[in-house]
Amino acid sequence: MTGKTLKKGSRCTICKSKNEKNKAVVFLPHHRLALCKKHYLEWFERRVAKTIKDFKMFNKNEKILVAVSGGKDSLVLWNVLNNLGYETEGMYIDLGIDEYSEDSKKLSVNFSNKINKKLNIVSIREEVASIPDIDKLTNKPACSACGTVKRYYMNKYAKNLGFQVIATGHNLDDETAVLFGNTLHWDLKYLKKQYPVLKEENGFIRKVKPLCKITEKETALYAFFTDIEYIEYECPFSEGASSIEYKEILSKIEEKHPGTKLQFYSNFVKSIYPILSEYDKKQSEEIKLCKKCGEPSFNEICSFCRLKELVNIGNTNN
Repeated sequence: MTGKTLKKGSRCTICKSKNEKNKAVVFLPHHRLALCKKHYLEWFERRVAKTIKDFKMFNKNEKILVAVSGGKDSLVLWNVLNNLGYETEGMYIDLGIDEYSEDSKKLSVNFSNKINKKLNIVSIREEVASIPDIDKLTNKPACSACGTVKRYYMNKYAKNLGFQVIATGHNLDDETAVLFGNTLHWDLKYLKKQYPVLKEENGFIRKVKPLCKITEKETALYAFFTDIEYIEYECPFSEGASSIEYKEILSKIEEKHPGTKLQFYSNFVKSIYPILSEYDKKQSEEIKLCKKCGEPSFNEICSFCRLKELVNIGNTNN
């Protein structure tokens, strides 16, 4: 099939090869595939399974903690891993962002009940302060503070709960947007960490991204076909984020040249990352234990504890 859209009356590529007559409901231009609902879901799960295998992310004997946000990517990932037979639990970090957090938490809880899997919930407000309060009390950008908090608690709780792996729902659009931004700035510190698997070391749990070769649209279609209800609006703090602008730019290129995102990301992982990995061995930072909380850190005091200090200072000044 040629072109970039699904033509009326097109038959499913796989059904056609089996001499069946099911009509296609999805066309994937960069894969040149027209698929019916059944074969799309099978294709999606096989692709995730292949990504897990190709990057040796984890095996059936390991416990996987899925970072759940209430968005389509994390819920779809949890559903797929469940269908593939992996031992999973979810972890939802309540950031205290008013209606957004309430809605996303409710959807996460509903989904965990639907697939009969445990959802572990951590309240940032109870631990330190809500993201809106952190935003008011410190000079740290809300998105940066949010990332610090989430990384800290995901790693800490994964260890406490006995998990070997943390799986996040980062998709191809997410990865290419970050890669594009890091390449524009030639930020080697971040480029050398942009790989689908971050290995466990010195107190850091292994982190993996099984959806790294799946586009946002493909995830949305999977959610639609499997009746997964997810939060459909963005976090209020994400407005104006450069990553969203990068996604828009790359999507325009993808529309004209299907497969660009996958090629950009895959070629980086295959050709550039190994070079950066060798560089990393020579320039690697020493991992210490934070003097305040005992968690792994690249500094004497970890980013989370420094953030907590700023919150305390802000509360004192107020």
